[in-house]
Amino acid sequence: MYYNDSYTDPQLFNAKTFAQTLATACAPIPVFRAALKQGDQILNSRFETHLSALEVIPQRAWLMDQILVRAWYLRTWPHPDKIALVAVGGYGRKELHPHSDIDLLILIEENLDIETQSSLENFLVFLWDIGLEVGHSVRTLDECQQTAKQDITVMTNLIESRLLVGAQYLFEAMQSLTHPQQIWSDEDFFAAKKQEQIKRHHKFYDTAYNLEPNIKESPGGLRDIQMIAWVAKRRFHAYTLHDLIRHGFLTEEEYKTLIKAQEFLWQVRYRLHQLTGRHEDRLGFDYQRTLAKKLGYEDDAQRLGVEHFMKQYYRTAWEVSSLNEILLQLFEEAILYSGPTLIRPLSSRFQICNGFIEVRHSRVFLDYPFALLEIFLMLQHHPDIKGIRASTARLLRYYTYLIDAAFHKDLRARSLFFEIIRQPSGITKAFRMMSRYGVLAAYLPAFGRVTGQMQYDLFHVYTVDQHTLFVIRNLRRFIVPRFYDEFPLCSKIMQDLPKPELLYLAGLFHDIAKGRGGDHSELGQHDALEFCQAHGLSDYDSRFVAWLVKHHLTMSTTAQRQDTSDPDVINAFAQRVGDQHHLDYLYLLTVADIRATNPTLWNSWKAALLENLYHKTKHALQKGLQNPIDKNVRVRDIKLEVGRLLQDHSLNTVDNLWQAIHRDYFLRSTPLDIARETRAMLTKPVNQPLVMIREGMQGGTEFMIYTDNKDSLFVDTTLYLEQQNVTIVDAYIVAAAIGKAHCTLLNYTVLEENGQPIQSQERAEAIRQGLADTLQSASRFVPINRRQPPQVKHFPVPTRVVFKVDFVNSHTVMEIVTTDRPGVLSRIAQAMMKCEVRVKNAKIATFGTRVEDVFHITDKYNRPLHLPDQFDKLQEQLAVLLDEAKPDIPSAIAI
Repeated sequence: MYYNDSYTDPQLFNAKTFAQTLATACAPIPVFRAALKQGDQILNSRFETHLSALEVIPQRAWLMDQILVRAWYLRTWPHPDKIALVAVGGYGRKELHPHSDIDLLILIEENLDIETQSSLENFLVFLWDIGLEVGHSVRTLDECQQTAKQDITVMTNLIESRLLVGAQYLFEAMQSLTHPQQIWSDEDFFAAKKQEQIKRHHKFYDTAYNLEPNIKESPGGLRDIQMIAWVAKRRFHAYTLHDLIRHGFLTEEEYKTLIKAQEFLWQVRYRLHQLTGRHEDRLGFDYQRTLAKKLGYEDDAQRLGVEHFMKQYYRTAWEVSSLNEILLQLFEEAILYSGPTLIRPLSSRFQICNGFIEVRHSRVFLDYPFALLEIFLMLQHHPDIKGIRASTARLLRYYTYLIDAAFHKDLRARSLFFEIIRQPSGITKAFRMMSRYGVLAAYLPAFGRVTGQMQYDLFHVYTVDQHTLFVIRNLRRFIVPRFYDEFPLCSKIMQDLPKPELLYLAGLFHDIAKGRGGDHSELGQHDALEFCQAHGLSDYDSRFVAWLVKHHLTMSTTAQRQDTSDPDVINAFAQRVGDQHHLDYLYLLTVADIRATNPTLWNSWKAALLENLYHKTKHALQKGLQNPIDKNVRVRDIKLEVGRLLQDHSLNTVDNLWQAIHRDYFLRSTPLDIARETRAMLTKPVNQPLVMIREGMQGGTEFMIYTDNKDSLFVDTTLYLEQQNVTIVDAYIVAAAIGKAHCTLLNYTVLEENGQPIQSQERAEAIRQGLADTLQSASRFVPINRRQPPQVKHFPVPTRVVFKVDFVNSHTVMEIVTTDRPGVLSRIAQAMMKCEVRVKNAKIATFGTRVEDVFHITDKYNRPLHLPDQFDKLQEQLAVLLDEAKPDIPSAIAI
């Protein structure tokens, strides 16, 4: 793969032809530029036609050697025996991507004299003039040693150095001065590099599964392979990864895996540099689709080409991370723990060696395949164990092929799996380690199929396998005492569950059928049922787990897309759930699932929605499914309770006001709010709007508006709230015909941009007053200066509008799916106003870049929309206004 000193490539760079051209040229710069351009074209052509990145990248470094050496000899050096040009870093490794840094060290014997300084400056300017961007340092031998002593990065660069041209003795002296006997002993160097890797991984949240990974620096990236090479070269004088086989650290199979991973990452990085025209290592959304296409990944019926590509990337990163972990532990044992080995027997198959669990002999897994699961149970029983010893981890990876059909029929293996999932502690760690070493994917082949599988959007920020493990972690946190304050209701329910292992199984299977095509909930329930029955669960428990998998989205959808103040909605959900047992498990799974989808997705509003649905459903179940809650009875009971709070007002006056207000207001309000707002409405000055902040609202900040009817009311208020940079998550409007006056009650629930209620009383009061002022002024529009994050343009959501006529409740349900952007709700409101459509209720939900809003609407006579021309007209207006609202175009606001 790498060239040696005798390597030549006349097609890439013909030394004789170059010398002749240079000799007859008027100036050298065009000659060098032409050689670089021609070489770049040849290398790109080779890469496109027949050579891999493993071959082209070293060739590019060789080409750069020829250019730099000849540029060096163009200069007159006053003391050529006292200066040397040295390649360091990646270039020193003979690895040069199209726009990689060209790192150079100019090594000098002593401080530069004026003439040498001038020659060096001319040399560097010349490199700039011919189009090279180099990173360089000029150091004496002593400065090299001192700088390397102080900075592990400099030391690492020097490990990879090689002499290009100049004084050989200076280069050898530099190598001697930076030898482990001089600075950075093997122990110190390894400890420093390991700590450096830990810090680097922390920057990427210790996961390779970021949506826009850095193919060089992220966990599982090229730097993790280089980390292995640095330690190997420094401590074991292994100049290639293959040398580690001879030293007993790598197997031939692991070496092939590493090289294959490096080739893939190099292919991606090479393409990325070509595509961006610069040194770029972040695999951003801007490039993922194009790279996938360039690398030959195509869309199919189940997944996009870019999803296939990123799955390959994540699986490669997982392989690199796994081997990096094993090798660094082996290095650590050889370098840091070379003293006495402390052995403590655990069983006939396992023992603890220096704090790590290991097999007692190399044939344990071969002789007892069920031990592939048993080792994780041992880790749960002994939480003081640091981890799995590298040699045993290697055996785990190798012997996963033993997890076959016979293994699945082995009662010992099935029993061990359920022992692991039934343990009181260590379940999350056990599953993560099973996943890391490939055991979980081998035991659950369906899990293996979703390993590394991403969904190309901004909503699901983790691959399916990582999301699943996060769900299990979240479920476990509900039962851990130190996390009780996070979700008190969840923790209380969790403590009373008779069989929490059924919940963990549902978490393990809830997304396992993603990427197959079809409804993953439907497909996943069959996998879950088959697995549970094969493992000896009762028919009831097996079907219960399958039910949870099938309905794992039901509670979330109901809470976020339906009006849970409507007793009919609660009754229907209670009928689907059936009993308290199902409700408890489903609620816990729903909370854990949403929290594991996206760190920014969970907020106090979603928590309040789900908790509210849980309590209302629990009440309905206690009342009995045969005795469903009646709306009119519920409204009557609420009015009686509020009446007791309004004894200071005339009953007739209060009743006259209430008769004019639609029952939805009472169903969606607490008795205290109704009493407070009734007093305010009865004393409101004529022709002045009433705007109040509801107190004690959980999950969001609620504004109640009572004002005269106005066609632009919904438009004006949504525009104003958008101007305040708050997110509307819920809204409802009810009519109030009091005498000859036609009034409207409008209620908004809003969140700050961080997903939390408005914390400042001053800010809430300012918004309240702003709403009141808006209602008393005419609308006029100016641009909003807010812009969407740049990633949004890579995930456009086609606008889709669906109408459903609900004659029973006298409205039409309009569902809108579109791309999120500033001003989207007010644009929808404008479309409805232009079509003389009224809003009764709105459920606002955003998932990444995807808006899924539900509106209950009527015509201006409060009748459901049901005629095709009504739908066509509204769809046309929505298309016009939403298509105008591109992410990069400012939206409008009212002032």
